Amino acid sequence: MDSSTGAMSAAIPPTSTSQSEAASLFVEWGRAGLILTSIVHLVEHVMAVILAIDVLVVFGSVVFRYFLHNPINWAEEVASALMGMLVFLGAGTVLARGKHSGLESARQLFPHRWHQTLIQLCHWIIVAVAAGLVFASIQLAILSAGEITPLGLPQWIFIYPPIVGSCFLLVVAMARAVAGPRRTVCWTLAASLCLSIAVWAWNTYAPDYGMTSAMLIGITAILPLVIGVPIAFSLAFSALVYFLTNPSLNISIYSQQLIAGCGHFVLLAIPFFILAGLAMEANGMSIRLIELLLRMMGRTRGGLNIIIVVASAFFSGISGSKNADIAAVGPVIMPAVRRTGQDPNDAAGLLAATAIMSETIPPCINIIVFGFVANVSIGGLFVAGLVPAGVLALTLIAVVVYFGKRINPAEAFDQNKPLMPLIGGAMVGLIMILMIGRGVMIGVATSTEISAFAVVYAFVVGSLAFRELTVKSTIRLFVQSAATTSSILFIVAAASALAYSLTIEQIPQNLSIDLIAFGRDYGSVMFLLASSVMMIFFGSILEGAPALIIFAPLLTPVAARLGIDPLHFGIVTVVAMGVGLCSPPLGVGLYTTCAVTQTDIKDVSRSMMKYLAVLLIGLLLLILVPGFSLWLPRRWGL
Repeated sequence: MDSSTGAMSAAIPPTSTSQSEAASLFVEWGRAGLILTSIVHLVEHVMAVILAIDVLVVFGSVVFRYFLHNPINWAEEVASALMGMLVFLGAGTVLARGKHSGLESARQLFPHRWHQTLIQLCHWIIVAVAAGLVFASIQLAILSAGEITPLGLPQWIFIYPPIVGSCFLLVVAMARAVAGPRRTVCWTLAASLCLSIAVWAWNTYAPDYGMTSAMLIGITAILPLVIGVPIAFSLAFSALVYFLTNPSLNISIYSQQLIAGCGHFVLLAIPFFILAGLAMEANGMSIRLIELLLRMMGRTRGGLNIIIVVASAFFSGISGSKNADIAAVGPVIMPAVRRTGQDPNDAAGLLAATAIMSETIPPCINIIVFGFVANVSIGGLFVAGLVPAGVLALTLIAVVVYFGKRINPAEAFDQNKPLMPLIGGAMVGLIMILMIGRGVMIGVATSTEISAFAVVYAFVVGSLAFRELTVKSTIRLFVQSAATTSSILFIVAAASALAYSLTIEQIPQNLSIDLIAFGRDYGSVMFLLASSVMMIFFGSILEGAPALIIFAPLLTPVAARLGIDPLHFGIVTVVAMGVGLCSPPLGVGLYTTCAVTQTDIKDVSRSMMKYLAVLLIGLLLLILVPGFSLWLPRRWGL
């Protein structure tokens, strides 16, 4: 089984599988493989329990803080520790299912006869990362023995989960590494060890001619990515090599940075919003809301496509995840598209375009990631993104009305629900959307607290109203959310360790000097244009979160030095990244759309061009008119 995923596999979030399906994970190992597969299956359900406990802790904290006026002081630390456990355990389960995001397609640049060798090298790099993380975490535990957190809890609640998770990750990585052809396994391992020793000897005995730390960081980050190592492991490997070759640094700092990168309370909003969106889809809120929209607007010119735009905007306000948005809207709207004789490729292209449009609608995950890594107010970014999202939505609606046709809404569904129950069911979903939006706007709670409340609402109220969720489907949702969260936040953790290495080498500081000079020579608008082009490119090849994690902390201070408001810069950056994320030929969001809508990427890409063109014009408008981003925040004093 390949160690990395291509764009298609990376686009589909990991899901819970049956035991019989899971049994194929390590089929090469026979009985031992069945045991390991059962362990993976068990760990996935442990992660689901951890996520459920985390929801209860944060929701309980909300109740005690705002309703009983008796805040739980330890809630944030415990919730953060639980999330660290979730991320590090999940790194192994996601690897076992081959769902870590990577650039497998880049491997096609090499001759086909090299592919098996490159795949095996990917395995050994992942093994090296896992082994390094085990060693570093144990060292950190030794150094931290007896220490306590600021609130008096034992420090081990943050350290032991990475030890357990990294040991599990090492077992999975080794199982995948040794499952290949024996000859390839042996000679690639020998070659990797010889190369490592040669580089060490070169730098040790000929330091004047050896590679600099900056060169090592660049080579060990880019080369693994090109041969197909998943993004998270490419970043983590580069940081590991830096720590191992820098004798002035204790290896325990490597583990410390990985833990710190994914252990912030604000990042809990990511799994919670994903879970809320999936629950809304599973309990029937999605289909009721879309069917009501179709009844209301279906007979207008381009009405079905208008509904795609409006529905994507609604669901982005709940799920926070582009994949979840597409998964919520696509399966409901595409049968209606085909029944009414519309072009499914055009509808799929529009669905991918709406994922770009809704990038700045709260509680978008990429907005949360940008605010976290760039130290910009997440609440301010949520408010700043509303008008730009409206501008982009109106540009798309103008195009779909111009090219659209009228349909008969009665043909869209096999059975039309009675109107009043349909309105009542849709209102349950709308109340949830308004609750999240209102909470974000007036700042009554943090985004994490609001997301926990949204999860409880989606499950409790949704279950009472529709009774479509079973115990089995609920467990599946928690497993899926936990796995998806792990794949995202393990990238955040790895990027945090790499960012620490880059900071020590003063690479961001030196690059900032050049960027500031560029901005002063050519103006802030040209800097915004250049940053947008960069984010479109890297958003396409690195996906959303990794591109933001790497570049947002670097570019945002430069933008501020050039007089660009951080809120304006954040919105432009996130939209530009979204353009890359969902654009052909590499955009992962486009592959997700095609998988969900069962369409061909070539046909969808052609149909999507008109929508992509107007979105690029919209992005240019956002760059040239900062008022789109700043009007609401200034009006509300943010």
